[in-house]
Amino acid sequence: MIETPIELQEEMPEDMLQRKPKFRVSWQFVFAGVMFLFMYLPILVLTVYSFNASAYSASWEGFTFEWYLKLLTDGRVLRALQNSLTVAFCAVFLSAILGTLMAVGLARYRFPGKSLYIGVSYLPMIIPDIAIAVATLVFLAAVHIRLSVWTIVAAHIVFCLAYIALVVATRLADLDPHLEEAALDLGATPVEAFFKVLLPQLMPGIISGCLLAFVLSMDDFLIASFTSGSGATTLPLEIFSRIRTGVKPDINALSALLIIGSGAIAFAGEFLARKSERKKFQ
Repeated sequence: MIETPIELQEEMPEDMLQRKPKFRVSWQFVFAGVMFLFMYLPILVLTVYSFNASAYSASWEGFTFEWYLKLLTDGRVLRALQNSLTVAFCAVFLSAILGTLMAVGLARYRFPGKSLYIGVSYLPMIIPDIAIAVATLVFLAAVHIRLSVWTIVAAHIVFCLAYIALVVATRLADLDPHLEEAALDLGATPVEAFFKVLLPQLMPGIISGCLLAFVLSMDDFLIASFTSGSGATTLPLEIFSRIRTGVKPDINALSALLIIGSGAIAFAGEFLARKSERKKFQ
C-alpha cells in the first residue's frame, strides 16, 4: 500500500511540522555587501555633506540647499562646465563618425597590416593616461600648436575613438551580414545599403559607445591638465584647483551633481543596450 502525502504528514513529529526553514546568509552575499559598502559609502557621505549648512565639512550644522544654488551663480564653475561640455560633445561627435567607419572597415575589408592596425587602434584603452597626456603634449610642442580647448578635444578623440570603435565592432559582430548583401542584390548602392540597412542596426551600439565616451571625456582630469591652455579650464580641473585650500560644501555639491549625471548616462546606455538585445531575440 502506498502512503499518500497527507498520511506521511500526519506521521511526522509535531516539532518537525512546526519547524520553519532557516534563512542562511552565504559568504558570497556578505562579501558582495561589504564591497558595495566600500565602494559607495564615500559617495553617500559626500552627497550628504553637500547639504551641510556649515561652510566647512568638518561638522554637521544643519540641512540646506544653499551650496547648490550658489553653483548656479558661480561664473568660474559655469565657464568650466561650458568648456567640459564643448570638449565632450566635439570629441564624441568626431569619434562617433571615425569610430563607426573604422569598425565597419575592419569588419568588412581585408588589407595588409590589418592585425597590426587593430592592435594599434585599441592601444589607448591599455596605455596609461599619463603616457597619452605626455605624448600629446610633446607632439603639440613639436608642431608649435598653442594649447587651448581644441587641443583638449584632439587629445580626447584619441581614447574616445577606441572605445566607440570597440562597442560598434561588438555590435557589428552580432549582425547578419546577409542583410546588407540582400540590399545590394536588390539594386541598392553600397552607400545606400550602409545608411538604410547597416547604420540603423548599428545605432544602439553607436549610442552606447557615445554615452561611454561622453562620461570618460567629462570626467577626464589627467589628459586635460597637460593639454589645456590658459582659460581652457574644464570642470575636473576647476574642482582640483579648489580643493587645494580644503574641501568645501560647494565642491561636494558639484561632485554630487557630476556623479548623478554620470550615473544617469550610464543607466541610459545600459537601458539602450538591453532594449536592443530584446529586439534582437523577438
